[in-house]
Amino acid sequence: MSSDADGGSGAEVAALSDKGSPGEDGFVPSALGTRKHWDAVYERELQTFREFGDTGEIWFGEESMNRLIRWMQKHKIPLDASVLDIGTGNGVFLVELAKFGFSDITGIDYSPSAIQLSGSVIEKEGLSNIKLKVEDFLNLSTQLSGFHICIDKGTFDAISLNPDNAIEKRKQYVKSLSRVLKVKGFFLITSCNWTKEELLNEFSEGFELFEELPTPKFSFGGRSGNSVAALVFQKM
Repeated sequence: MSSDADGGSGAEVAALSDKGSPGEDGFVPSALGTRKHWDAVYERELQTFREFGDTGEIWFGEESMNRLIRWMQKHKIPLDASVLDIGTGNGVFLVELAKFGFSDITGIDYSPSAIQLSGSVIEKEGLSNIKLKVEDFLNLSTQLSGFHICIDKGTFDAISLNPDNAIEKRKQYVKSLSRVLKVKGFFLITSCNWTKEELLNEFSEGFELFEELPTPKFSFGGRSGNSVAALVFQKM
């Protein structure tokens, strides 16, 4: 769901649209926030992978993955730290983590087709130390807990566009995050829908900002800004 560089395809999860009316939070409800949409997307991508070996798009591009891995390297995150990829999609980021040396990696997605696709991608890469689960992050099973690192590249964005009470779903997301992440654990989020200030507000309960990661800037009309926000929170 991204182009090769950050912010390019801000992708399919663009916050504002010229169709429909904004909700209370300013977002236009969209099919991009529904499971039906992503099931269809990953069914197509799974078929494409089976036919052509194409893994599909990388959310926010390769640089977004490299940025997160550089941060983990900079802060000397142990390679045996438990890492959860929330909304793993095609699993490409899991592959990159495993190639870097991380050995306790889990990817979850509420779309069974996404998990099938990521499993196929991982198998093609010859990797066996990655766990995959069909999980709805807003309605977790009891097995998921105790992670040192949780990563989100676009999943919170998609939830924010859900036509069915997105505000409550965002609150449930924060509760689920608090449940699966260890105290003092880190949450790395990349978003094209939310600014730094807005994310600070969304994750104000139980989390504090640890670091803002640099992302590409744009200039327009004499003003500059970022098309993507990338933040690291720490659970208090």
